[in-house]
Amino acid sequence: MTAPRSRRIALPTNLTAHALEWGDAAAHDTTLFLIHGFLDLAWTWDEVATRLADRYHVIAPDLRGHGDTDWIGAGGYYHFFDYVADIDPLVARVARRRLIVVGHSMGGSVASYWCGTRPERVAKLVLCEGLGPPEVSAPVPERTARWIDAWAAARIKSPRVMASADEAIARLRANDPLLGLDSARDLVAHGTFAVDGGLSWKHDPLHLTAGPYLYRKDVAAQFWSRITAPTLIVDGAESRLRIPDAEATERMRFFRDARRVVVANAGHAVQRHQPAELARLIADFVG
Repeated sequence: MTAPRSRRIALPTNLTAHALEWGDAAAHDTTLFLIHGFLDLAWTWDEVATRLADRYHVIAPDLRGHGDTDWIGAGGYYHFFDYVADIDPLVARVARRRLIVVGHSMGGSVASYWCGTRPERVAKLVLCEGLGPPEVSAPVPERTARWIDAWAAARIKSPRVMASADEAIARLRANDPLLGLDSARDLVAHGTFAVDGGLSWKHDPLHLTAGPYLYRKDVAAQFWSRITAPTLIVDGAESRLRIPDAEATERMRFFRDARRVVVANAGHAVQRHQPAELARLIADFVG
């Protein structure tokens, strides 16, 4: 399989993004732009991307504060639309003429919001477990108070340390029983760094605080309704985070052209559980 190349890309915000790139950009007119989910990183796409790199130029960034992309730094916070804004210069720097955007979970929301912002740039969109979380209601002032307190605490709290790679692998597989041992080893190798006493995850611990804003379907729908690209929704049959089928159908009505596939023997992380099948679905859809 094709090994990815590592790229460092300066953003207008003075952050430097890291991305993985598979395939020969000069040899292909189509770029697959893969966006990972919450507390994940670009390497989550490796088994999918290597299966597609002979046909397309494939690139996957680490979102800000994830993987090897810069953390936000002192005084900053990760507001959701910051992720969306980062996509713009990345696409401008790396993408070929025909752009296919693929997003997983939180990355699916990032993908659809960006595609709704720049609909003219996107040829097709694939959302893997990416139609957004369930809507919940909660008093915003109380949530804001919890956010302020958690934000302050996160910057003085010591990061979680795992004694060994074996412990990190066990944690991943405990949270994701469908994750294979080899895949878990690769994710730990690329997704941790050495600290005193062992290993820590590469994502900024500030991500573990709940932001002040609730997810609102009416806001998401404004972006979905602007997407002109054909859209493929891919969900895992065994996902514990998938929204109910009736809600998925309701949300899909906001897209101009969307269809849905449910992948057997896959949970929330479809790209890890069934990479060959996901690669096939993407290739068939993209053409």
